[in-house]
Amino acid sequence: MAQAQRRVLVVNGPNLNLLGSREPGVYGADTYDDLVALCRRSGAAHGVEVEVMQSNHEGVLVDAIQAAADTADAIVINPAAYTHTSVAVADALRAVGLPVVEVHLSNVHAREAFRHHSYVSPHAVAVFAGAGISGYRYAIDLLADRLCAD
Repeated sequence: MAQAQRRVLVVNGPNLNLLGSREPGVYGADTYDDLVALCRRSGAAHGVEVEVMQSNHEGVLVDAIQAAADTADAIVINPAAYTHTSVAVADALRAVGLPVVEVHLSNVHAREAFRHHSYVSPHAVAVFAGAGISGYRYAIDLLADRLCAD
């Protein structure tokens, strides 16, 4: 019997919709559309369906994470500024119990001190920071390997 196609939800937090125009020296010249296309190509290379969403609103992100319990096998998340402030996002990730990979476009550890703490990292199987949008490809590759091994 054929195994159902695996699904990964990619969750993007505030201001990621501005990629390419917002501080390209920090976040790179790639656009949000480039990020979405990369995620879909990366998933397709593994036979994994990838859904990508973005919101500037914390509650929308929490709702998407909770819904993933019934629709996805894993989550890639760039919580953006909510990394450092949102217990709600972290609690939602813990509650759904799916494998999570945290991604940051910039190296948050080389930036302001307040960016060094993540509420999400304790719930992640891996964290990619500073690789630009390639971090999403690495996250999807890692999760696809784990999901296809199951």
